[in-house]
Amino acid sequence: MDTSDLKQPELYINRELSLLEFNWRVLEQAKDDSIPLLERLRYLCISTTNLDEFFEVRVAALIQRAQLGSTQAGPDNMMPQEILNAISTRSHEIVTEQYNVLNNMMFPLLKKQNVRFIRRAEWNNSQEKWLYSYFQEELLPILSPLGLDPAHPFPRILNKSLNFIVQLTGKDAFGRNSGLAIVQAPRALPRVIQLPKDETQSGSHDFVFLSSIIHSYANELFHGMKIKGCYQFRVTRNSNLFVDEEEVGDLLRAVEGELASRRYGDAVRLEIAHNCPDNLVKFLLDRFEITEKELFQVEGPVNLNRTQAVYDLIDKPDLKFPSFTPSIPQELLRSSDIFNVIKKGDILLHHPFQSFAPVLDFIRQASTDPNVLSIKQTLYRTGAQSTIVDHLVEAARAGKEVTVVVELRARFDEAANIELATKLQEAGVHVVYGIVGYKTHAKMVHIVRRENKRLRQYVHLGTGNYHARTARLYTDYGLLTCDKQIGKDIHNVFLQLTSLGKVAKLDKILQSPFTLHNELLNKIEQEISFATKGRPARIIVKVNALTERQVIHGLYRASIAGVKIDLIIRGICDLRPGIPGVSDNIQVRSIVGRFLEHTRVYYFENDGKPEVYAASADWMSRNLMQRVETCFPLQSVALRDRVIKDINYYLKDNKQAWQLHNDGTYRRITADGEELFSAQAMLLEKLAQNS
Repeated sequence: MDTSDLKQPELYINRELSLLEFNWRVLEQAKDDSIPLLERLRYLCISTTNLDEFFEVRVAALIQRAQLGSTQAGPDNMMPQEILNAISTRSHEIVTEQYNVLNNMMFPLLKKQNVRFIRRAEWNNSQEKWLYSYFQEELLPILSPLGLDPAHPFPRILNKSLNFIVQLTGKDAFGRNSGLAIVQAPRALPRVIQLPKDETQSGSHDFVFLSSIIHSYANELFHGMKIKGCYQFRVTRNSNLFVDEEEVGDLLRAVEGELASRRYGDAVRLEIAHNCPDNLVKFLLDRFEITEKELFQVEGPVNLNRTQAVYDLIDKPDLKFPSFTPSIPQELLRSSDIFNVIKKGDILLHHPFQSFAPVLDFIRQASTDPNVLSIKQTLYRTGAQSTIVDHLVEAARAGKEVTVVVELRARFDEAANIELATKLQEAGVHVVYGIVGYKTHAKMVHIVRRENKRLRQYVHLGTGNYHARTARLYTDYGLLTCDKQIGKDIHNVFLQLTSLGKVAKLDKILQSPFTLHNELLNKIEQEISFATKGRPARIIVKVNALTERQVIHGLYRASIAGVKIDLIIRGICDLRPGIPGVSDNIQVRSIVGRFLEHTRVYYFENDGKPEVYAASADWMSRNLMQRVETCFPLQSVALRDRVIKDINYYLKDNKQAWQLHNDGTYRRITADGEELFSAQAMLLEKLAQNS
C-alpha cells in the first residue's frame, strides 16, 4: 500500500469516542459477578468520575472549538460538532446504564448483604425522628436558600456541586412570590449519612443520601410558603486552565489566579432529577446556556460518584478484594543500606505487587546520609501529605543541595502542587516549574554521593508518580541504578530543566521532546527492515494511550511488512487493527482489572536481540512533542527478561482483557475452554513468591 493511503480517515478511531469506550469497559466491571460487590460499586463510581473529567476537559475543549467555527478535523476526519453529537449519543447510553446498574443491580445485591440505601418512603418512625434532628442540628444552620427575584438573581453554581431547584407557592415575609428558589448543599457536607443502629432501629449498614434529607425537610427553609416540588441538579463546567506562559511573569501566581475561575467555567453538562418538570428543566438549560444534548435526567443521586464513601464505612472483608502486602526484593530485605545494594546491581520494582517503600527509603536515606551532597527530583503528582516532600525538606534543612522541579499544571492537582512548592521553598529547597510551554512529566530522582574520595550518581526512574497511595492502585515500574552513563544523562536532563542553556546529547536515555519520537520511528523502521529480510521482527507496546499519527503510520507500515505487533493499550487507541492489507498483523487489547494499568513498556525484537524500554511517556503527541519525558533501557538481561515475561502474562490474559476490533468496538476475550488466566493475579502470586 502507498504510504499516502495510510492517511485515509477510515483507518483511524476518534480519540474522544475511544476514551468513552474505555469508560464503558470500566462500567462493565461493575456488572462482573466474579468481582466482590463493594469493589463493583467502586467501579461504578469510578466510571462516573471518569465521565465528569471527560466533560470538564475533552467535551469542554470540543465545545470551544465548535463555537469558534473550527474546521480542523483529526485523522478520522470528524469535525468538532460531529464529534459532540456522537459523544452525546454514547454518553447518554453510558449514563443510562450507570443508573440501571445502580438501581437494578447494586441496590438489590447490597440489600441482600444487609447494606441498605433507604429511600424517604421507607423511613421508619425512629429513622425519621433522627434524620429530622440531624437536619435541624447539622444541615439547617449552614443551608442558605436563595429565592429568585430581581434583587436575588440566579446564583453562581459551583462546578459539580449538589443543588436543588425548588418550586414554591405563597408569599414570604416580605410579600415576595417569585415561585422559585435555589438551595445549594455546601461541599463540606457528607453526601451519604450512616444511620446509627440503636437510635434508629436500623441495620449496621443503613445509609441515607443527603439529597433525600434535604428534599424531605426543604419546607423548613421556606416558612409560610408551600413547596410544590424540589429537584436535585448538578452542573459540570469547563475546567481547562488557560495560562499564557509567554505573557506571564510568575507562573505560580498565574496558575493560582486561574484555579479560582475553574469552579465557574462555562457549563458543559446538566444532570437533574428524572421527575423534574419540563418548564424547570428549560429554565435551568437557559440559565446555563446549554442544549438538551448536554442534559442528563437521572433516577438517583446526581452525584453518584459520592456513593463511593460507603466503601470505607463498611467492614465486610468478603465484599472487598482480599488484602495483600506488597513484597520487597530479597536483596533489599538483607541490607539496611540501599546505596550498597544498588551498587551491586540494578533493582527493578513493579508496583503495586512490590512495595513503594524502597523508593521512600531511597530518598529518606539520602536526606540523612552525610555523604549525600545533592538531591534532584521531579514532582508531578505526590498527594497533599507527602512523605517524600518531608524527606526533601529534611535534606534541605540538613544543608544538602536540594532541587525540585514541580509541575504546577498537573491537571486537578494544581492547588496541591502550589502548596507543596511553597512548603519546599520555605525550607530552602530550590524549586523550579520546568520549561515554558512544556509540562515536566518525567519521573526521576538524581542523588550525588561522595564515596572513597569520588562522586557516585544514583538514579530512580519511574513510569508513574511519586505518590505512595497511587503506588498501591496503579501498576508501574521503577528502576534504581547507579549506572554511570544513566546518572550523567539524568544530570543533564535536570540541567535542561533548571538552566537556560543547551546540553550535550544523551547517551542512554531517550527524551521528549528531543529524541524519543524520532528514536521510536527509527526502531519501528528497524523492525520493518528485519521483517523484509525474513529475520525475527516483532513489536510489543504497553501504554495508556496511542494517538500520535506518525507512530501509527509507522506501525501500519510495519504490519504491511509482516511485523507482528501486539499493543496493550489501556485507554485511548486511534489505531484501527485488523484491516486487511494494512493492520492485519496488529492486535490491540485493553486490560481492566483490580489495579489501574499504568506501566509504559516498549519491546523491539531487534533480530533476536530484544530491546526493552520503560518510560514515563504514552504514545501521544503531547507526550512525545509537548512534554519533558524520559525513556530508559533495561540493560540487565535478568530485568529485561523479567519484563518480557510480565508482558507475556498480559498477552495471555483471558479474564480481564478486551480486544479491539476493526469496527472500533471492544469485546471481552473469553477463555474458550482454556483455564482462566489473570495477569494481575499471576503477578501478585509470583512477586510474593520471589521476594
